[in-house]
Amino acid sequence: MRASSKGIGLATLAVLALIAVLAPWLVGIDPSAIAGEALLPPSGQHWFGTDDLGRDLFSGVVHGSRTSLVVGLVAAALSVSVALLVGGTAAMRGGAIDQVLMRGTEFVQALPRFFLIILIISLFGSVYSIIIMVIGLTTWPSTARVFRAQVQSVLARDFVLAARAAGGSDAAILIRHVLPHAAPVLAAQASYTIAGAILAEAGLSFLGLGDPSVMSWGALLGGAQHFVRDAWWMAVFPGIAITLTVLACNLVADAFVR
Repeated sequence: MRASSKGIGLATLAVLALIAVLAPWLVGIDPSAIAGEALLPPSGQHWFGTDDLGRDLFSGVVHGSRTSLVVGLVAAALSVSVALLVGGTAAMRGGAIDQVLMRGTEFVQALPRFFLIILIISLFGSVYSIIIMVIGLTTWPSTARVFRAQVQSVLARDFVLAARAAGGSDAAILIRHVLPHAAPVLAAQASYTIAGAILAEAGLSFLGLGDPSVMSWGALLGGAQHFVRDAWWMAVFPGIAITLTVLACNLVADAFVR
């Protein structure tokens, strides 16, 4: 079951990544261009129908996959990088440094993250790069705490004590001995972070705080909220895309932690 869920999750993410990369070639219609009449239901000409402006919804969903996956991957990479630095330093140094870093981590973790993101976006503008950076810099505390615990566990083992006795530096021990043992847990945390980042970006775009210059699933859902009864397809297809992506990330994460 573990291998099958992981395989399903990875296969789904691989297909989504392929769609995101090949989006300009898969769909010849500009997602921002008017492609027909407004609120047309799904048909052979418009597979997912059209929105209230007459834009092709299939094109919007396909191009939106690129935005969502880039946000998820880049924000997760930034989050994990900060977590490795903070958690690794706290565990390796210990003492006062550990206390200061962990209290700072707890402070960041206690902040209402989504409202903090909304505040920062409101102050600095709905720019794509800022959205990614803010999401990445607000999602690292839980990963840092998990990584710190992993490092502390591995440091107590005999082979690490032998490496220290042989003159191994903290950096060498961290890279050669700790990271390989912590890799499954970090992979799971990264998968959860990707899913959370995609949901955060979708939420911001749904509220109208996303970058208006890029197409995203959240923006499509935001535009669909006034037409749920008249044009169900406007909400269903972007919603399915978000659900499948988040579910795939969670399947991969669960497979790593079992």
